[in-house]
This record gives sequence, C-alpha cells and structure tokens, in this order.
Amino acid sequence: MSTQGVRPRGRGAAALRRLVLDLSPLRESRDFRRLWTGQAVSILGTQMTRVAVPYQVYLMTDSSLVVGLVSLAQLVPLLVCSLLGGSIADAVDRRRLLIVVQSALALVTAGLAASSLASTPPLWPLFVLTAFSAALSAIDSPTRSASVASLVRREKLTSAFALNQSLNQVGQIVGPAIAGVVIAVAGVSMAYWINVVTFLVSVAVISRMRPMPPRDGAARVGFKSISEGFRYLRGKPALQGCFLADVNAMVFGLPRALFPAMGTGQFGGGAMAVGLLHAAPGVGALIAALTAGWVSSVKRQGRAVIVAIVVWGVAIACFGISTALPLALVFLAIAGAADVVSAVFRQTILQLSVPDHLRGRLSSVHVGVVTGGPLVGDARAGAVASATTPEFSVISGGLACAVTMVLLAWRLPGLRRWTLADSAIDPAGEQTRP
Repeated sequence: MSTQGVRPRGRGAAALRRLVLDLSPLRESRDFRRLWTGQAVSILGTQMTRVAVPYQVYLMTDSSLVVGLVSLAQLVPLLVCSLLGGSIADAVDRRRLLIVVQSALALVTAGLAASSLASTPPLWPLFVLTAFSAALSAIDSPTRSASVASLVRREKLTSAFALNQSLNQVGQIVGPAIAGVVIAVAGVSMAYWINVVTFLVSVAVISRMRPMPPRDGAARVGFKSISEGFRYLRGKPALQGCFLADVNAMVFGLPRALFPAMGTGQFGGGAMAVGLLHAAPGVGALIAALTAGWVSSVKRQGRAVIVAIVVWGVAIACFGISTALPLALVFLAIAGAADVVSAVFRQTILQLSVPDHLRGRLSSVHVGVVTGGPLVGDARAGAVASATTPEFSVISGGLACAVTMVLLAWRLPGLRRWTLADSAIDPAGEQTRP
C-alpha cells in the first residue's frame, strides 16, 4: 500500500502543535494554575471598570481632556507604588501579599460603585479612588510576574507568559463587551459591583496556593532595596531597550482616552461602540496569543519586540484614518496582535535576565512602564485631540511610535541582538554569569 500523504499529515500535525498555545505549564504546576485562574476571574471585572470609569467621566464632563486627566491622576501613585511593590514582593510571602492587595482592590471598587449611585455623582471619587486602585494594582502586578518564574520550569517560561497574555486578551475582549451591555442596561454602578465580586473570588482561589516566602537573606523593604534593582539595570541594554520600547508604544501609540469621543462621535455609536473599541485590540491579541505555540522557537526575541512595536504603531495610525467602525476595529485588532507578541518576548527577556531575588523589583519597573505609559499616553492623546482633532491625535501618535521604535532599534543594538543564549539565569532562578 502506498504511503504517500502520510508524511505530510505528520508534518501538518507537528506544525499545528507548534502553532497552538502550549498549555503544559497549567498541567504541570498546580500553583501556577491557581495563580492563573485567580487572575482570570479578577481581570474580567477589572476590564469592565476600565471601560466604566472613562465612560462615566465623559458623560459627566463631555471632555476627552478630563478623561485623560483622570488617567494622569493615577500616574504618581502607580509609579511610586510599583517601585515599592517590587521591593515588598522580594521581601515577603508573595501569596499573602496578593491576598491582601486583592482584598483592598475590592474595597476601593466598592467605593466607586457606591459613589456612582448618588443622584448627582461627584467627579472627585473618580480621581481619588482610581488613583488608589492604580497604587494597589502597581503592587499586585509585579508580585504576580515575579511569582511565575518560580512556579514553572525555565524552558516553559515563554509558554507561561503566552498563557498570561492570552488570559489578559480574553479579559480585554469579554470585559469591555460585557461592560458595554451592563452599562447600557443597568448603569455603571453594576459594572463596578461585578468587579468587586471577581476580586473576592480571586482571593478565595489564591488562598489555596502554597506560601511563597522570600529567599534567605532577602533585602528589606526600603530605598536601598529599590536602588539595588535600578543598579542592576546598568549595563543591561536589552532590559533598558524593553522598557524604552514599551514607553514609546504606550505614550505615542495608545489612543484609549479617545475611545469615548470616537465611539460616540466619529463612529456614531453609544456605549456599545465604545465597548467594541476597547475590546477590539483584545480580539487580535487573543488570536495571536492562542496561536502562540511558535514563540518558543523564536531565536531573536529582541528583534521580535522591535518588529512587533513597529507593526503596532502603523496599525494604530491606520485606525485613525478609518471612517467606518468595522475597518477601525480590524486595525485595532492587528495592533492588539502585535502588542501581545511584543509583551510575551519582553517578559521572557526580563525574567531570564534577572535572578529571583531581584525579580520583584525589576518586574515593578516593568509594571511601572507598562501601566504608567498608558496613563501618560491618555493625557497626551486627550491634550492633542483637544488642540486638534481625535483623528489627528491617533494618526500622529501611531506614526511617531513606529518611527521612534526604528530609532531605538538603531541606538540599542543590545536589544535587537538579544537571544536565549544571552540569558544569565539557570532553571533555579540563580544568576550563572555576569
């Protein structure tokens, strides 16, 4: 009997396995599975709140500038607490810290829900409580990131971050989509209350993880501990390049503050259109994340970061040019796909370039960049839109992002040349060479 066709099918199956998202970190590590599950629940409600806050502010003020200022008000507490949070994450039991922070986030979100029920809701709680929420999230995120590397095997780390990215993107799709429906039917307060419940469920799941105490001789929380993390960045061009690349992408290329104005104005929709604009990048990112089995075979992770961010900037500029909502959503989806690829490789470079006792502090720098950059980007986008038009703000920002990334790649050869061979960390998380 002829065997023609058998080999192609075998190659096809192997190619499919390389394409499909690798789930083995969830199977192999019970604690990573619980950490991932807790985040899966809480991120849904968090994304709903991220739609509800700017939508509520825009309805109250009819100003994209004020929407941007609410985001900007979160910047200082976010940056301060991200640095402090990394120091804390390296000095205390990371599981216990996650439980405390998630509980506090539930209380803050309950405050947003309660204030929105007033007959004439005041504006100041949206500034103050979102600033508190940003501060707490800035402690939560580096703690989670620092925990992953100690829960999965080194060779599975890229796959674990791909799983986290797929989770984030599902949240960014489902959360905003549900938020649009919930806000339209039951108001913004219901979106906030749902978030409160998701935080409490997350606390229950994380409580079942084993303790994650600090290593012997861990540095105490304080300025000296934070300074040690920054000193480690000296002479690490790949790490510096990752941070600068993300600042560039978020400050110039993220038009999130303009979604309410563009959804209700340019595209002629209401809360539903705004929710779709928020969700669209997550759709593309989810597709990219679910087909990210190939990421573990990429050899030049630094170059992949550069290419992905250039694609992000160009896609955002094309979104600004779009006049029809369906086409705009397609370009936002392309941008989201590029963003998730960039995020997976940036996280891999970070975690494989930093020893475990410094992961919390370096992750906090990363979180400060990842979460602080969009806040500055919101303010920039809102200010430019107020002086010109939302369309000009989006187009100019996207093009500036792509051009700046090309310049950074030229000036930072250490980033574009980084490969797994440059990793300084062994499977146990200890540094093996300078």
